[in-house]
Amino acid sequence: MSERRARPASKNARQSVWRRALTPPQPPASNTPPAPADPAPPEPSEVASVVQAALYRDGVRVSAPATLAETFRELREQPSGMAWIGLARPTEGELLSLAAEFDLHPLAVEDAMEAHQRPKLERYGDTLFVVLRAARYLDAPEEVDFGELHVFVGPDFVITVRHGAAPDLSAVRHRMEETPELLKLGPEAVLYAILDAVVDGYAPVVSGVQNDIDEIETEVFRGDPEVSRRIYELSREMVEFQRATRPLVGMLHGLIAGFSKYGTDDELQRHLRDVADHVTHTSERVDGFRQALTDILTVNATLVTQQQNAEMRALAEAGFEQNEEIKRISSWAAILFAPTLVGTIYGMNFKRMPELSWSFGYPFAIGLMAVVCVSLYVVFKRRDWL
Repeated sequence: MSERRARPASKNARQSVWRRALTPPQPPASNTPPAPADPAPPEPSEVASVVQAALYRDGVRVSAPATLAETFRELREQPSGMAWIGLARPTEGELLSLAAEFDLHPLAVEDAMEAHQRPKLERYGDTLFVVLRAARYLDAPEEVDFGELHVFVGPDFVITVRHGAAPDLSAVRHRMEETPELLKLGPEAVLYAILDAVVDGYAPVVSGVQNDIDEIETEVFRGDPEVSRRIYELSREMVEFQRATRPLVGMLHGLIAGFSKYGTDDELQRHLRDVADHVTHTSERVDGFRQALTDILTVNATLVTQQQNAEMRALAEAGFEQNEEIKRISSWAAILFAPTLVGTIYGMNFKRMPELSWSFGYPFAIGLMAVVCVSLYVVFKRRDWL
């Protein structure tokens, strides 16, 4: 049973509320005959929600009612028939009418209303309630779209409640109608056909994800900066894919275990075993995809770190070369500053400068410049500035 939000009312109180909602109103106890009620207009949502409803007898379609009310009436008139009702995002009133007609369990109806359930299989008396997560691969955005399907399977009815674009059950209905020998086996055959369609729908998703992973590997070693985001998004999709496939393995094995108890037809047994094999294979592929994406993300992080280290090394080398250039420039500037200073002092030509009248003044100034320059050159050379 899936987790639900905590409610202030107890389970018994909640079921009492459902019983009151499903119980038709009683006429008032009065001798005065009630005034004739105006005919209620048909609900516009019913036409939009009921994708298709059909009645079958011995595997052959005998009618296709347009509304739920017509379906209920015709099924009562044909006790040996089977109703297959397909709904897409039904309203609360439609689900309540189905619950009242087919005696569906309140908790199962509540799950079908709320949606966002994990795949599961539960039995309420003679009714089997199945939740499936379908998937389809969208080529344009390169992403996986998930849908949710609720299936009620009873002795003479199958009700599918679809939340999302996937899966497309019209192909399932068409295929079953083309094989009346399988369809006449009853609601269980329809359930197994739906399971087969959902599981077969995983194959294109697996192929699309495999192509995405191959592209991601190429982008990782090419150094695409956007690849990390794509890896993360695809990893999230694989988590959702695991949630759709892992519980389905246990569900199918549970159905297989009940073959002898419920006297399942041999053909349906073979059909279900084949579906179980496909689900197991798909689940293993999805697990491998998630592990591969984890490894790719690790490799990408390592490559990004190496690239960053190489860039930092290049920046450090460039900074070191700049420092060496600054040292050389500064050294030569200091060396050339000494003769410039001496020449500047003696180039002022003041009248009272003792060195101007000294016969050795010029050699002394030249020698002083040479000594200072050589001394600075030796000092900078020893410190590897030159």
